[in-house]
Amino acid sequence: MIDTSSDPAVAMRGITKRFPGVLANDHIDFEVQAGEIHALLGENGAGKSTLMNILTGLYRADEGEIALHGRRVDIRSPRDAIALGIGMVHQHFMVVEPLTVAENIILGLNKPRFALNMKRAEEEIAALSQRYGLRVDPHAYIWQLSVGEQQRVEILKMLYRGADILILDEPTAVLTPQEAGELGRTLRHMAAEGKAVIFITHKLDEVAEFSDRVTVLRRGRVVATLPTAETTRSDLARLMVGREVLFRLEKEAVEPGETVLDVQGLRALGDKGLPALQGVSFQVRAGEILGIAGVAGNGQRELAEVLTGLRKASAGRVLVGGRDITNRSPRVVIDEGVAHVPGDRLGMGLVPDLAVSDNLILKSYRQPPFCGGFFLHRDSINEHADNLIAAYDIATPSPATPVKLLSGGNLQKCILAREITTGRGLLVAVHPTRGLDVGATEAVRRTLLEQRAAGMAILLISEDLDELLAISDRLAVIYEGRIMGVVDAASADLEEIGLMMAGTEVSTSNPKP
Repeated sequence: MIDTSSDPAVAMRGITKRFPGVLANDHIDFEVQAGEIHALLGENGAGKSTLMNILTGLYRADEGEIALHGRRVDIRSPRDAIALGIGMVHQHFMVVEPLTVAENIILGLNKPRFALNMKRAEEEIAALSQRYGLRVDPHAYIWQLSVGEQQRVEILKMLYRGADILILDEPTAVLTPQEAGELGRTLRHMAAEGKAVIFITHKLDEVAEFSDRVTVLRRGRVVATLPTAETTRSDLARLMVGREVLFRLEKEAVEPGETVLDVQGLRALGDKGLPALQGVSFQVRAGEILGIAGVAGNGQRELAEVLTGLRKASAGRVLVGGRDITNRSPRVVIDEGVAHVPGDRLGMGLVPDLAVSDNLILKSYRQPPFCGGFFLHRDSINEHADNLIAAYDIATPSPATPVKLLSGGNLQKCILAREITTGRGLLVAVHPTRGLDVGATEAVRRTLLEQRAAGMAILLISEDLDELLAISDRLAVIYEGRIMGVVDAASADLEEIGLMMAGTEVSTSNPKP
């Protein structure tokens, strides 16, 4: 229940934060009550994460003040924020991959100081994960976990520290619809306990389902704060981007061409040495989008890695344009024209500290006009970057800006621009719109449909079933490393897809490609 009888749990007044060439927060006023779930909306780059990073001590505001429960505070570091009961789950995970789940969760705690009882900590973490429906093995190493499981570790870390002001930055971006629903119930339970919950999301349906109030940011300013019950999905989208947003794009009819990708009986092991792919077979044709649907952790990541040369197959074949690329190196796969949009933008898709211009030539820097002998031709690189920045509407202060300073939507545009210009016929896209706002999502989906119309074969791996149904031509459902069936997206039956996602094989729904 929202506590309106006392001072707000969080009151941020006149918060201003500047970065070189960017005014990230422009005199923002923001309040959250105890017992409230408050959604924070805005396009990528609107200033949401910056505002929350100030609240958690990662950044210092240039102007403004913060009060917690009516008491003005000076938050100079994340340690100060933790001591004040503030916890944040970041969109880009703050985990140490060589350590276990339990080690990551207790890392940095002051107690116990001398006698660490690891078994007790693991039991507490297991109980906490069970209580909140965030199941993860406390003994597993972070590098063995999927992106979704790593997100659960971050949420558990916050819960383990007992924070009463909870900030979640895109927490459902890596969760299935069922897991997102469970998380929503968890957040409602937290709010009922009197905790203040700040929920940063781009999913407008979740705003209506989970939150009590919503604040919308645009270009670093607050444009509206209102009760969730008094607004609509379309109104929120318009407030976010300043224009009407198309939630469903027109998909023009395209006659598929020859088979570009032919996967035959593919088998592979996961990071833990267990079977991840068990006889996967399918085909993707030119001018077609084949969507791969399934609950997270059923072999999607391993499939993408085998197809792009990042993981060895133990059996089966991968043919691209009739050429066998099974177990060839990533460089050979690239030279064969396979483009790859990975699920982890900053960890795999880009080099964070390199400039935008350098990231745009990561797959072609060995070739003219960018390279001559042992030297790079900077003028050609910059010209190429300027062309792609304009063509893909990448918002960046300059081509020399480190790519890590860009918003999520612009990071994805950089990857798409590079992959489409270097690919020749096949694009493997993994969660291409995960964590993006409605405007950026619309742009990415439109780009994929344009490439489909241009004759590219696209394998789209996504956990967003609405997205798969909206832009795919056919849909293959994967469960425990097996294809349960392939259906036509236009006439797909949701109940049938749900059965396949739960492990029921529907052989009659497998149309010929």
